Amino acid sequence: MLLTHQLYAAGLLVFALGAITGAACHFWARTASRISTFLCGAALVGALLEAGASIGGLLHSSDVAWAIPSGIPYIAYSVRLDPLSSFFLLALSLLAGAVAVYSVGYLKHGPAGKNPALSGSLLHAMLAGLTLVFTASDVVFFLIAWEIMVVTSYFLVVTNHEAAETRRGGLLYILMSRAGTGMLFVGLLLLARAAGSTDFRAMHGIGDKLPAATGGLAFLLLFLGFGVKAGIIPLHIWLPAAHPVAPSNISALMSGIVIKTGIYGLARVSFDFYGALPAWAGMLVLSIGVISALLGVLYALMEHDLKRLLAYHSIENIGIILMGFGGALLFRSFGHPVLAAIALTAGLFHTLNHGLFKCLLFLGAGSVLHATHTQNMEEMGGLIRRMPATALYFLIGAIAISGLPPLNGFVSEWLTYQAMLAGFGATTELTRAAFPIAGALLALTAALAAACFVKAFGITFLALPRSSQAEAAQEVDLSMRAGMASLALACVLLGLGATWFLPVFDPITQQAFGTGVSASLVSGNGFLLMAGAPVRGTVSTLLLACMLVALSVVPLFLWRMWGRREKRVTGPAWDCGQPGLTADNEYTATAFSKPLRMIFAALFRPRREIQAEFEVSPYYPTSIHFESEIQPAFERHFYDPLLQGILRMARSMKMVQAGSLHAYLAYIFITLILLLVFAVRG
Repeated sequence: MLLTHQLYAAGLLVFALGAITGAACHFWARTASRISTFLCGAALVGALLEAGASIGGLLHSSDVAWAIPSGIPYIAYSVRLDPLSSFFLLALSLLAGAVAVYSVGYLKHGPAGKNPALSGSLLHAMLAGLTLVFTASDVVFFLIAWEIMVVTSYFLVVTNHEAAETRRGGLLYILMSRAGTGMLFVGLLLLARAAGSTDFRAMHGIGDKLPAATGGLAFLLLFLGFGVKAGIIPLHIWLPAAHPVAPSNISALMSGIVIKTGIYGLARVSFDFYGALPAWAGMLVLSIGVISALLGVLYALMEHDLKRLLAYHSIENIGIILMGFGGALLFRSFGHPVLAAIALTAGLFHTLNHGLFKCLLFLGAGSVLHATHTQNMEEMGGLIRRMPATALYFLIGAIAISGLPPLNGFVSEWLTYQAMLAGFGATTELTRAAFPIAGALLALTAALAAACFVKAFGITFLALPRSSQAEAAQEVDLSMRAGMASLALACVLLGLGATWFLPVFDPITQQAFGTGVSASLVSGNGFLLMAGAPVRGTVSTLLLACMLVALSVVPLFLWRMWGRREKRVTGPAWDCGQPGLTADNEYTATAFSKPLRMIFAALFRPRREIQAEFEVSPYYPTSIHFESEIQPAFERHFYDPLLQGILRMARSMKMVQAGSLHAYLAYIFITLILLLVFAVRG
């Protein structure tokens, strides 16, 4: 335990010193560019130290806690590494290490390269804030760490603040974060007041001791507060606005781990601060998860901006995680701790998996953006020949996020399917029907995700270049490729070795439900992933991988025996009778998504406009201009009316500002009277 303590403190110290060093070197332009490489190396060292601390916390399977006296009432600088904190700290360490390696080359280019020392300083500060968020053991200290994370991530998002779109995305992010933090403040104080302490350990199971109305209100506030950060629908509008405008290494961390602070908070509240929540809470989480997953992938399908497409897929995968959490809450409500443990394991496993493959995909998108200077997929194409390594790593991430075997995304989604199927036989009444419906919609979500990434990979990397920038693209630096390669390798290893990784979740489920399930999910030989009664599904990702390799050997063998002796004849591709194939003949992202846009027209409310220019006859146009867009439903029907209502209320309150000193003194006098009356009655 002493070693775990030392590793944690050393990693946090490295992040703090990195933030101070970068800020100091920002004022010396000559050293600013040189120090960026040092800061990236320091971030890697800090990530490795925190990884060691998190592994120690998971191995001990118990709280590793310590505190520093603050000297300030109601503030305790206390941290602890229980199994839940250790797991999220491990996820942070893996992603921070890969992004640190990637950033060595990335900080030389792009908007972050204009101020590499300051960007490195803010990155270290954000990593320190994230570390404290996952390990803080006091309400006030947790909220302080939360604010450090929010503020530093905001400044990193608006790195390219000269652009109006960046400023708008940053403003939307900070406003939504403020609203979420306010709800967290009230919800956590309600629980702390009931516990008589702001220490997280004293708040264990305190939700069950609250009156039903107060406990339900606190849960709703915390669910919405953490839901803002996680990006659940309908609180998601900041996410597709902020993630695309941030530097790509920051987008990777934002989507990979920053939004997971919301998932950590939900897990801490649902499975630590509360015992068996009422069934309505589980149904709420499950329903929001299904809606977020399905709508997230549908909106992603309509996007042609590569980073916005990935941002919407973050909403989709947050929904999948919440489906596991909602299932776990329902199973616990109905007295099925083993099934609850399976559902929670599925949700947490997908939390880690999503962090890995989404971070990989954002880094891949950053490499493409660096090479082509555009995020519009319609201006890409043909990059697989010019950027083969980036294309390979992006393809691995696309397969993983589509939930295809044998990679890691398949394993966690398969476990979620098994939990949903088991719920039909383990619950009663209307809840019984919710599980198969959720499972069916999860299957639809996975199919749509696969279609979306066929579009993303095909339009971006295949066919002919669609612009001069794509034609001139070159592979990125070695450090950027190394960062992507480490994440791609992790996706493969967690897919093939899922059965060996599952015991990591036992301490968490033991803490939440008093049972571990990894042994029941793995067969005796350690290669077969299985679900117990009443589902009894089995699968082996390692066996599937071996079968794929074996099947790929067959055509290679046939070619070596007979094919290589045949004479090769090269001819032009069929071009519909045109003079030759050009980028104008290629399938576009718009055309790819049009069938789904028509099927879900009631949701998208598509609008299109066609303008043609003629010289002599309308039958012979000289040019045609086509414009199409979908309706931003939540913004138009919820947030815009809300904004207008707030502005009207603000205008009506202007009468209070009369400009009269006598009126202001009267306000103060009335307030004092009311406070005295309240104090006397209290």
